[in-house]
Amino acid sequence: MLELVAQGKTSYQRWRKVVLQDLPFVVGRTSDDFAVGWDEKISRDHAALKLSEDSLSVEKLDGATNPIFFNGDEQQDFMVKPGEHFVIGDTTFSLTNDSAFATLELPSPISQRAFSPEFLRQVRYRDADHRIAVLNRLPEIISSSNNDDVLLGHMVNLLLAGITSSTAVAVCEQDEDGHPQVLKWDQRNPSGGDFKPCSRLINQAIERKESTLHMWQTDTGPTDYTLDLHNDWAFVCPLGGPASRGLAIYVAGLNRTGGVEQSDTDESDVQGDVKFAELVGATIANLRRVQQLERRQSTFRAFFSPVVMQAFVDQDPEEVLRPRECEISVLFCDLRGFSAKSEEMSDQLEELLESVSQALGIMTQKVLDFGGVIGDFHGDSAMGFWGWPLGKQDAAANACKAALEIQKELEVIAAQPQHLLHDFRMGIGVATGNAVAGKIGTSHQVKVTAFGPVVNLAARLEGISGRMKVPILVDGPTADSLANFSLSDQNVQVRSLGKFRPYGLNVASRVFQLFCDQSAPDAAACECYADGLKQFESGEWQAATETLTKSAQTDAASAFLL
Repeated sequence: MLELVAQGKTSYQRWRKVVLQDLPFVVGRTSDDFAVGWDEKISRDHAALKLSEDSLSVEKLDGATNPIFFNGDEQQDFMVKPGEHFVIGDTTFSLTNDSAFATLELPSPISQRAFSPEFLRQVRYRDADHRIAVLNRLPEIISSSNNDDVLLGHMVNLLLAGITSSTAVAVCEQDEDGHPQVLKWDQRNPSGGDFKPCSRLINQAIERKESTLHMWQTDTGPTDYTLDLHNDWAFVCPLGGPASRGLAIYVAGLNRTGGVEQSDTDESDVQGDVKFAELVGATIANLRRVQQLERRQSTFRAFFSPVVMQAFVDQDPEEVLRPRECEISVLFCDLRGFSAKSEEMSDQLEELLESVSQALGIMTQKVLDFGGVIGDFHGDSAMGFWGWPLGKQDAAANACKAALEIQKELEVIAAQPQHLLHDFRMGIGVATGNAVAGKIGTSHQVKVTAFGPVVNLAARLEGISGRMKVPILVDGPTADSLANFSLSDQNVQVRSLGKFRPYGLNVASRVFQLFCDQSAPDAAACECYADGLKQFESGEWQAATETLTKSAQTDAASAFLL
């Protein structure tokens, strides 16, 4: 794997990036992946490059101001092979095929030392001013690290700059089998050959959770240590914290004093480097933890409303997510006709999925807009609930508002002749009652959802809505709760449809139709249904039949009861 190394005037001005075969890229001050922002003599887009086989083509772009030098001469376009370099402004670009990989083939060290945190706290830096100058770059690194790969690359460069006796630095990680892998690395000499960190040292430091130093004897006589003659010591600092578990910093270098036998002076020189690496590592580990929490919160935003997200800021997330019994309002929403449509469009399933995803997006967004939690997905249906983790008295009202908004937006889609969901119908069921809500599951899989009879009832009401061809059904407690809240802005109303025992449940429930001005059934038909329902419940079959027949043409509920 070939890499391009850019080196500016100072040790900070540096990067090492992999170059992919046959994938053109641009080097410049503002280029996406190969930016050289430190050199004002380089144009915004200065040179076009492309790797073909083992040669890198370089061509100066028309808008570039300063020349490109290759082999000491100004060149417009040329080919660079591994081990060669070119210069733009104050920056040297070297093409290298050096690699880094952990190995077990290194000999045992002549000296080994583990450093406890207590010991390192007593160590004093011999070049404190230089270390402070390097650490002053941390804010810049943090602000410019938009992903983990960039962050670790910056950390490698920072350590190379801060540890002047180092020849190479790597960030390593144990894989699932405990084998160290090199994630990011760099060395001071762009053509220094392969870098081979010691696997034993990496595993030892990670397992002991202590920074560990190895020293080798390389100055006299025959030596088994022939893999990397540029280094005679190396240390590893494991990174702590849940976001960096299994990661470690590996620093290798040359003994400052030299000599056949390592002395206390030699080790004391490296102690300050270990302390500095631990400080940088702890800072980066904490930043990765913050970024992990931000990513987790970003994931949560797809399931929780802003009000609930605020609870994660103010309280321990594990406590917020803890399952507990509470009163909630549950909403189930389903698209009608999806199964038949999927069979009909078996050769256009991706297009159909995109349309269904749009509908699911409307469902979930309305749940979040009205302060709910996304509980689950089942194919073309979604479940949301209110009242957890923040207990709210207006849970039922918000669930009903969300249901009406979902109905309104999905009806707009269904009215579009060109849309794949044209003529689709939807059904919604809302129920209110006690349930256990929170992070529920097994050791293998968990999800945030609700569990209890009220969840089953809401799902059954959604199913009944399809049988009755009524868009939104709610249970008695939900209808009763609406009386305590002013929903006059939407003119929300309910009408009783009777008492039903849903399939699979033992208890009958009062069932109501929820509607507002835009979706209100015919007033006269509603009166007929109310009269017919009374007659039906009284066993006046002939009278009920005559009454319901009057409204069956304009009212789906009347047709169902008839």
